Amino acid sequence: MPTLAANKRIRYDYEILESFEAGLQLTGQEVKQVRAGFMKLQGAYVTMHGGEAFLLNAHVPKYPPAGPLPSYDPYRSRRLLLHRRELLKILGKLAQKGLTLVPLSVYTKGSRIKIEIGIARGKKQFEKREDIKKKETDREIRRSLKG
Repeated sequence: MPTLAANKRIRYDYEILESFEAGLQLTGQEVKQVRAGFMKLQGAYVTMHGGEAFLLNAHVPKYPPAGPLPSYDPYRSRRLLLHRRELLKILGKLAQKGLTLVPLSVYTKGSRIKIEIGIARGKKQFEKREDIKKKETDREIRRSLKG
């Protein structure tokens, strides 16, 4: 499963409680751009409307060989393809205070393009500092064991 786009900052800013795999509804030219690695997830988020999930603010640039596309919006909302029971489970979890739905990564699975979304809780500043300290101590331990 080669990763096509990842939101690296998400794991620093949020604590991921549960993750789901969803299909991503794209147009033909968007598929070519995503497979080429031109999708950006920074600043993207997932919302629920009318019992469906949508990816908002993800950037997929225009495919140059497609010619002039005057009405193409690179930040358009894209529908996520999930099973009904997964949607109901996500809606139940999001009813809790302080939880949000965030995109983690986009990858291929066979010939399909999939997106990993996660139910997340925002981290406080002191939790981020603790994570940084833990990573630094782990790095120091690996260095001392190596040399």
